[in-house]
Amino acid sequence: MRAARREPSNDAIVLGVLDAVERNPSVTQRSVARDLGIALGLVNAYLKRCLNKGLIKIGQVPPRRYAYYLTPRGMSEKSRLTATYLIDSFAFFRQAQSQCNELFQKIAALGQQRLALVGSGDLAEIARLVARDHLVEIAGIVPASVDVVALSAGLDPFGPLDAVVVTALQQSREVHAAAVALLGAERVYAPALLRVPAAASAPAEGG
Repeated sequence: MRAARREPSNDAIVLGVLDAVERNPSVTQRSVARDLGIALGLVNAYLKRCLNKGLIKIGQVPPRRYAYYLTPRGMSEKSRLTATYLIDSFAFFRQAQSQCNELFQKIAALGQQRLALVGSGDLAEIARLVARDHLVEIAGIVPASVDVVALSAGLDPFGPLDAVVVTALQQSREVHAAAVALLGAERVYAPALLRVPAAASAPAEGG
């Protein structure tokens, strides 16, 4: 007997819509519906709901097209939903383990070995376990901070570091931005599941 398809939850749809808008302001409702596996009319309804709640705003771009943008409130809600969704997701551990493996392989290949994790919690613990299988050393875990001065003070006790990996589930974008401001993009990494925008991510090898 074929299993029934599991429909995305309300929070998962809102998160999917906000993520799609952030990645591409000119995204079409049809492409969002396809990516999320829901009806086109449902995407339209959720976009209107997000607009009414002040999570996104809309602007017109030629020719006769609309662009959607996340508001500060929308960014905050996306961060909250990302953390909630990841923690509750059955596949969280497997996804985190796989992405940390890939990330540490990349970091080690670049010759960056002594690392710190920024942000405590489930993701940090998974990253610390995975790191044992790679040619990297986790000097410690520093509390997440969106303040550059506070982040610097938290990292100082660890001594010289080659790079940091953001493992904060809350305010991932802001924590990542603070780390980049402190260390430079080439020394800051984050697993893809944190949904840090590509423009804010560290450059790829050879880029």
